[in-house]
Amino acid sequence: MALEDLHFLLAEGDAHLRRSVLGMLTQLGAGRVTEAADGAAALAAFYAADEQAQSVDIGLIDLALPGMDGLELVRHLGEGGSKAGVILMGAQTSAVLFSAETMAQAYGVKVLGTLGYPVNVNRLEALIEQHLQPLPGAQPARRVFAFAEVEAGLAAGEFAPFFQPKIELETGQIKGLEMFARWIHPHYGELAPASFIDALEGCGRVDLLDWSMISASVAACRFLHDAGIPLSISINLAPTTLAQPSFMAQMDAILDEHRILPDYITFEMTESAVSTDPYFLERLLRLRMRGFGLAIDDYGTASSNLQLLARVPFSELKIDRSFVDGASRRHALGTVLASCLSLARSLDRPSVAVGVETKEDWDFLQRLGCTYAQGFYIARPMAVQAFPAWLKDWRQFF
Repeated sequence: MALEDLHFLLAEGDAHLRRSVLGMLTQLGAGRVTEAADGAAALAAFYAADEQAQSVDIGLIDLALPGMDGLELVRHLGEGGSKAGVILMGAQTSAVLFSAETMAQAYGVKVLGTLGYPVNVNRLEALIEQHLQPLPGAQPARRVFAFAEVEAGLAAGEFAPFFQPKIELETGQIKGLEMFARWIHPHYGELAPASFIDALEGCGRVDLLDWSMISASVAACRFLHDAGIPLSISINLAPTTLAQPSFMAQMDAILDEHRILPDYITFEMTESAVSTDPYFLERLLRLRMRGFGLAIDDYGTASSNLQLLARVPFSELKIDRSFVDGASRRHALGTVLASCLSLARSLDRPSVAVGVETKEDWDFLQRLGCTYAQGFYIARPMAVQAFPAWLKDWRQFF
């Protein structure tokens, strides 16, 4: 869809500002703009457009709308499941605008970004372009499968590990790979976990996927060793799998089969899944004592527990993508990211920034002193057989 084909809704109470932004939209080539002077009129315009099957594509919403303000309007859009992209505008500070953006995203609204006053036409064009172009790494909607189908796919060997490089920001050298599970479905092609993880979690059988991917990842590690590329591999692990009494014995058998040392395997657990329960902590300690790495993934997305970081013997801290993407442009986000990286340094642990999508992200992380980076700016997850060729190209680049 081209910009001229989009339906814009401009919700702005100040007539002068409304005319100014309308002029910018016209200048950029907007073909259809519906104006609203207050929140109630804007909400009615969203619903009216839906009834006519001519839905609003992008809503430009001033936070200080008369009557129903922009925050309430956004809440209604989220509760109503609106698919429109939203640009939040206002004379508020960048911190307030960022908080409003975070709130809107929590309501499930597709936020393209924020605009402070006076509105910059180039910034407006860039935000509109985000609606026209798919987000980096965006996946088309996938079918969700029942447990029996997923179980059959696992039994048939249709699941495979894909690997994304982890790069040292200071040197550009590759320091490891993270594994991502993929279902190579005979009819639907490559499927990401969103299609199958809920079915496994719902039946309490994530371990079926975990063991399949652990075995395949260790085999991939052997493949790389034999190719003269002795890299470590990070594998996501569910706490329920780690809690199995036979966990260590099964790991020993897999490592022995492929002649891989524990030092080359790092297990990743989300911050919200890590517990300081003594039994769980004992399991984590045994992993570290054996030489396995342990990464806390998605750091910052749960209620960050400093006591947990002090007690758990993790070997690296992975910063969630929500704190990385756009941090170079948003002061509040950048401050939080810098704080996470400072915490990792103070604990003498390497930090890994996940979701590095642009050169701006890369440069900003370098300036902040982040240790490692992962993301589509570097490479998409790939089959292990494709990795040696990718590595050759990367080394030529650096």
